[in-house]
Amino acid sequence: MKKIQPNAMLVSKVTHCQRVFGDGPKRSLSSSVVKLLQNKEDAKPKRGHDRVSKEVEQMIRVDHAGELGADRIYAGQMAVLGKSNYGPLIQHMWDQEKVHRATFEKIIQERRVRPTAMIPIWNVAGFVLGAGTALLGPKAAMACTVAVESVIVEHYNDQLRTLAAEPNPDTSLMETIKKFRDEEQEHHDTGLDEGAEQAPLYGFISDVIKVGCKLAISISKVV
Repeated sequence: MKKIQPNAMLVSKVTHCQRVFGDGPKRSLSSSVVKLLQNKEDAKPKRGHDRVSKEVEQMIRVDHAGELGADRIYAGQMAVLGKSNYGPLIQHMWDQEKVHRATFEKIIQERRVRPTAMIPIWNVAGFVLGAGTALLGPKAAMACTVAVESVIVEHYNDQLRTLAAEPNPDTSLMETIKKFRDEEQEHHDTGLDEGAEQAPLYGFISDVIKVGCKLAISISKVV
């Protein structure tokens, strides 16, 4: 292979420029490159906000799906019992669920988390569950509330323990989950106060709904 010799005239011109101008242009170029790299680094998404771990991603996906489902359950209950004496109580709980859903809608976008593909199914299933139990009577509707909220409270507590054990806990997400967990517990206790355990077939209704909720959580994590 023929060795390429450097152009003598070009080398001479470069050497002359270095003697006349010194290192000024070279330093200027180096400074510009450093600034460009720094700007590029600053533009990268910060970990813990735009980018999340796989485990936290699953949490957000499931919580988003769960709050959507809860929102639709109360919508179904209101469709049947909205004009009864239970209407204002159900509306109060529904209003809180609307805030929960809107919050996780925002989080799932900010953290760039893919929502579960089951959203259309949970949307319909939630409404049918809420309306169906309400058609059995107010106490059956409250039994549904108690069953669903008991699973959600347990689920949120598990998430809080997991997040707290991380080397760098996501405090923002933890505060959101704590607040919502407390409100879900309030809904659970309200259902008991309103006679949920007096509903016909309370044990059967409660067990079936709990199994369904836990199954939905498992599916939403990965689908």
